[in-house]
Amino acid sequence: MSQQHHTIVIVGGGAAGISVANNMHRQNPNIDIAIIEPSETHYYQPAFTIIGGGAYTLKRATRNEADLINLCFTWIKDAAKTFSPDKNTVTLSSGDKVTYDYLVVCPGLQLDWNKIDGLKKTLGKNNVCSNYSADTVEYTWECIQNIEGGTALFTQPPMPIKCAGAPQKIMYLAADRFRKKGILDNFNIEFCNAGPGLFGVPFFAKALSKVVADYGIKTHFNHNLIAIDGPAKKATFEVVDSKGKKTQVVKSFDMIHVTPPQSAPGFIKKSPLANEAGWIDVNDRTLQHNKYGNIFGLGDATSTPNAKTAAAVRKQVPVVVDNILNLINNKNLEEGYDGYGSCPLTTSLSAVMLAEFSYGGKITPSFPKLDPRKSRYIWWLGKVFGFPWLYWYLMLKGYRIDIPHLESYAKPFIDKE
Repeated sequence: MSQQHHTIVIVGGGAAGISVANNMHRQNPNIDIAIIEPSETHYYQPAFTIIGGGAYTLKRATRNEADLINLCFTWIKDAAKTFSPDKNTVTLSSGDKVTYDYLVVCPGLQLDWNKIDGLKKTLGKNNVCSNYSADTVEYTWECIQNIEGGTALFTQPPMPIKCAGAPQKIMYLAADRFRKKGILDNFNIEFCNAGPGLFGVPFFAKALSKVVADYGIKTHFNHNLIAIDGPAKKATFEVVDSKGKKTQVVKSFDMIHVTPPQSAPGFIKKSPLANEAGWIDVNDRTLQHNKYGNIFGLGDATSTPNAKTAAAVRKQVPVVVDNILNLINNKNLEEGYDGYGSCPLTTSLSAVMLAEFSYGGKITPSFPKLDPRKSRYIWWLGKVFGFPWLYWYLMLKGYRIDIPHLESYAKPFIDKE
């Protein structure tokens, strides 16, 4: 068992971890940084929707982790297991220990496939698919290509999840594929959401309801998928009525796209860094841990009530970096994060509705004079070409992309409501 020390230790080598490391290096190239990350593969997860929809490839969304980690960083190719924040120590799965002056925790979410009875043994066959894993996303496209009609179900579990719009994005892409093949009328498409509405921000939910109507999609809210029988093509939902009474409904399907329940990783939930709900307990403006001043968290596993998107990470990274540097230089922390998130909602194979919002559901677009509820081809080009390029060559490289997002840009359109 060995022990090593670094000025900054980052747990997680995903979008948040790599971006923080490189951004910090650009601010202070002499600072000692280590990244704890066991995986050798890095995925651009926002592309999974369009991979499942047949408009992108998994290969294009994949990089070697080694190609993203700067050689001047120490890559600890192991998994974090436990935290001893009073001793500034992380213990690894191997038993080795790593100590730090500052700790950044950004391990992402875990996919809780086992919370849906029968899902794991049928996923990837029997027309049971999911875009939420690199191992299963290509099967979604296979299902969409091969099915000619019947009932197609698309599910969404209780929040929070990565990219809350993704469960319906793939539904719209599938419906548009069916329409282009002239077989849309052969389908009964249903969206079964454990939540109470189509989207968490009413401004966009109203616009999306028109997209749903255009494709003839049926919506079922407060429907939570709890079990699936792949060979029998049966899905069981727990349904909660307006009085809180729970019943079970069984639906037959010819194809089902499942979004799994998600939560913070197990090693986070049982750590002293977690709040009662299992999330990394941080200040939602400074991203500093609420108990341990030299620890910061960002990305999907934190307690901040923002949408869990790559765009949120992009805005969180400079806040974490600057506040660590503020601590090092004995300066006050800055409340730099306002809850910004962006969800490019793919409403067809050539159009995207760019939903941008911050804490409290405030509509905060980055582009004035453009109605954010309107699906546009330019945002489709962004989804397929622009945003991936921004991710790989700017964000992960540690460059700061500060496009102002202002509530005032949305005011003319909100006033028309």
